[in-house]
Amino acid sequence: MKLSEFKFDLPENLLAQHPAKHRDESRLMVLHRDSGKIEHRVFKDIIEYFGEGDTFVLNDTKVFPARLYGNKEKTGAKIEVFLLRELNKEIHLWDVLVDPARKIRVGNKLYFGESDMVAEVIDNTTSRGRTIKFLFDGSDEEFYKALHDLGETPLPREAITREAEPADKERYQTIYAKHTGAVAAPSAGLHFTREVMKRLEIKGVEVTSVTLHIGLGTFRPVDVEDLTKHKMDSENFIVPAEAAVVVNKALDAKKRVCAVGTTSMRALESSVSANSRLKENQGWTDRFIFPPYEFKIANALLTNFHMPESTLMMMTSAFAGHALLTEAYKLAIKEKYKFFSYGDAMLIL
Repeated sequence: MKLSEFKFDLPENLLAQHPAKHRDESRLMVLHRDSGKIEHRVFKDIIEYFGEGDTFVLNDTKVFPARLYGNKEKTGAKIEVFLLRELNKEIHLWDVLVDPARKIRVGNKLYFGESDMVAEVIDNTTSRGRTIKFLFDGSDEEFYKALHDLGETPLPREAITREAEPADKERYQTIYAKHTGAVAAPSAGLHFTREVMKRLEIKGVEVTSVTLHIGLGTFRPVDVEDLTKHKMDSENFIVPAEAAVVVNKALDAKKRVCAVGTTSMRALESSVSANSRLKENQGWTDRFIFPPYEFKIANALLTNFHMPESTLMMMTSAFAGHALLTEAYKLAIKEKYKFFSYGDAMLIL
């Protein structure tokens, strides 16, 4: 398929700037792949589609406050520093993006607020990318606390145009977030509440977790018409042994296995055994899923509504079928569903 087949006009007013008042009261569009039927529900209704032995696979990554603001030595110019990943824990070496990048050169020092935090630029990696080393005398615990206190919730600028607010620290995080390492939330999971989880448990639905630390590459634009030429950024993931046991039990019993989000799906599809079962695994994945693609593990997908020409939309299209997803997106725009991270949900069965 070609990039242009994923292009559509998305009205700006459908890009959700804030989450729904209550997590589980987002809207839920349900797509039935076998019949082509489309239903309009509320997220808390999701429990009606699952029963005993069915399994949800969550991504339990935790978003860290990755957006910092520092001042350049001598000039005092304000510089945004977006933490991507830690390269060396012992010497506090990080891969970051800086803005405005033209002002930041190797050897420059950045000072952060009233704190003792200082960073030195060690290397250029891309046009906006830099490697920086934090100069910090305290313990690891004090260092991470200082980063956490200085950092801002990394709302994706592609869609959310407002500044981060205190409420975002809680709302731009799933209720089951556990392992810190993501610079963006696994947004399909943002709709779950403890009440919904409890009601699923009462129905006998199994819940298990994988971890995939979402990087900014998830949102990187595809700039080639031929999708086979696009290269995904690698993301770190873990599929624990217990998740493999739970998922394989559901598959053997011919039950539903629902990947909660495209990131959970990427982790699952990166950990398939020779007999099409889930295996314990960890490492880095740059798997790019677009139509046509035969999914090996999950037979249901919960996701949000994605941006035009995004890799997330492409994976969703591969799962739903391109014609059905195109119809669903047209209907979503007509019915004014909200798109992107704080938007509404779609369940594909």
